[in-house]
Amino acid sequence: MFGVDKIDFNDIELLQHDAPNIILWAAPIMFLLVLIEYILSSMQDKPYYNNREAMGSILVGMGNVAIGVLIKSFLFFVFIVMYNLTPWRMELKWWTFIPCYVVFDFCSYWAHRISHHLRILWATHVVHHSGEHYNLTVSFRLSWIQYFKIIFFFPVAFIGFHPLVIFATNQIAILFQFWAHTEYIRRLHPAIEYIFATPSNHRVHHGSQEQYLNKNFGATFIIWDRMFGTYQKEEQQVIYGITGNITSKINPLLINFHECMDIIKDIRSTKLIREKWFYIFGDPLKVALLKKQISKREDESVNTKIPEG
Repeated sequence: MFGVDKIDFNDIELLQHDAPNIILWAAPIMFLLVLIEYILSSMQDKPYYNNREAMGSILVGMGNVAIGVLIKSFLFFVFIVMYNLTPWRMELKWWTFIPCYVVFDFCSYWAHRISHHLRILWATHVVHHSGEHYNLTVSFRLSWIQYFKIIFFFPVAFIGFHPLVIFATNQIAILFQFWAHTEYIRRLHPAIEYIFATPSNHRVHHGSQEQYLNKNFGATFIIWDRMFGTYQKEEQQVIYGITGNITSKINPLLINFHECMDIIKDIRSTKLIREKWFYIFGDPLKVALLKKQISKREDESVNTKIPEG
C-alpha cells in the first residue's frame, strides 16, 4: 500500500495517455445544460444572461482549456517528482480518491481564501468574479494565469497520493463547481446546505454587497467555511460582479488581465516602495479603499485651489 516503487520519468507519456479526460467527456453535457438554461431564461424573461458576457465567459473558458492542455506534461512532471520524493507513496487504488478529494478541497479552500486577500493572487481570480450575471457559463471564467497556484496543492502530493488520482480529483472538483453557478436551483435540504457548496451558498460568494464579500470559499464542502468563520447564508438578493466592474464584457484578454494592468498602473503612480509593495500584495479591498481616498484628496485639492487673476 505505502512505499511503492517510484514512477519512471520515461512513463510520463504513458501516464498522460492513461489519465482520464473527464472534463472533455463532460463538455458536451455541460454545453447542453448551458443551452437549456439560456433558452429557459429567455422564454421566462429572466435576467440571468447577457449575450456578450456569456460569450466572454465561453472564450475565457476555451483559452483556459487550451493552456491546460499545453502545460499538462509539465504538471505531470511536477507531481511525479514530488511523488517520487515521498517515502510513503501510495499505490494507484480507486478508493484513495476519497481521502484525496477531501484533502484537495481543504487546500482549495485556503488557496481560494488567500486569493481574495492577496492582490497579486486576486489578479488570477478576479476573472471568475467579473461577471455581473449568474449562470452556468460563469463556471468557465477561469484565469489563464491561475496555474502557478499549484503550490497550494503540493501538500496533496506530499501526502503520497498517486499523480493520476490527483489529476482525476482536480477534474471532478472542477465539474462539481459547474452546477453551483445557477439561479435556477434555490435552497436545498438543510443537511445538504450545511455540508456542500450548493448554488445558494456559492451565490453568496459571488455577491458584491458588503455582507457577502469574502464569504463561502468552499469549492465542494462548505463545512470549511463553517469551521473557519467565513460562512454566510444567502439572505437578500445577490448583486453580482466586483466592486469596480469592467466595461468590456466579451474581450477575453481584458477579462483576464485588467487587474494585472491596474496593478502596474498603481505601481507607477507612486515613488514610495511601501506603497508599491502594498499595491502588489495588499488586500484588494484595502487597496481599493486607499485609491478611493487618494482620488478624493486629489479632487478636494483641485476644488480648493485659488483661481488665478
